[in-house]
Amino acid sequence: MIAVLQRVREARVEVGGEVIGAIGPGLLMLICAEPADTVATAEKLIAKVLKLRIFSDAAGKMNRSLQDVGGGLLIVSQFTLAADVSAGNRPSFTGAAPAEAGRRLYEHTLAFARQQHPVVASGEFGADMQVHLVNDGPVTIPMRMA
Repeated sequence: MIAVLQRVREARVEVGGEVIGAIGPGLLMLICAEPADTVATAEKLIAKVLKLRIFSDAAGKMNRSLQDVGGGLLIVSQFTLAADVSAGNRPSFTGAAPAEAGRRLYEHTLAFARQQHPVVASGEFGADMQVHLVNDGPVTIPMRMA
């Protein structure tokens, strides 16, 4: 799975002008399933994200996790993270999992995250979404979990 984490002061996702998911301070996580990804891959990704020490401690060092600070987690599917721009000027998205496999992994990722963390919001798989965020830092971390 490919993920991009953004530490935020707040974030929300809208579909058709309606807010469908929102958090205060925490992490916005954009994710893309790849063809070889499994449920185990998704669970490994969430376990890592929840424990990743990217929030400041009292000394101002990135030493606290999302779980330590009790922040929110907004998970948004984004197949364009698998874009291949090596040939031509139009990106290829063949590196993304097929739509139904991607949907299943996205839904499992959400369910697992909600079992592990109390504040989880989401986007809508396959929808045209508008994502609004106030990046904190800015701290943006790309990840690939196999």
